[in-house]
Amino acid sequence: MTTPTQDTAGAETGQLDEQLKSHQVELTDAASAKVAALLEQEGRQDLRLRVAVQPGGCSGLIYQLYFDERLLDGDAVRGFGGVEVIVDKMSVPYLEGATIDFEDSISKQGFTIDNPNAGGSCACGDSFH
Repeated sequence: MTTPTQDTAGAETGQLDEQLKSHQVELTDAASAKVAALLEQEGRQDLRLRVAVQPGGCSGLIYQLYFDERLLDGDAVRGFGGVEVIVDKMSVPYLEGATIDFEDSISKQGFTIDNPNAGGSCACGDSFH
């Protein structure tokens, strides 16, 4: 696993804090490589992976993973091998210590989140509480 470093990008927005906060979400080497490959495929090096927790799903909360070019006030940022992961200030406590991985096997392909803060999840695995 790569050693994560704290990135302090975002000077272009001017309204952000001088020093962005860091978060405790981990990105495995496999997930970092997949995100980098997707960014290269898009031809967009200005995008970051945003991880958020939103109300919804049958257990109360759902994860959202998407690319975002914005940095918002209160965002926490952490770098992994050239890939930046952003977590909004409301989602940070829900994702403390979570690990994002990418699996590419015969039976499964996609990103997974192992979250020690999830008290339980639904049968489909898309939401948690």
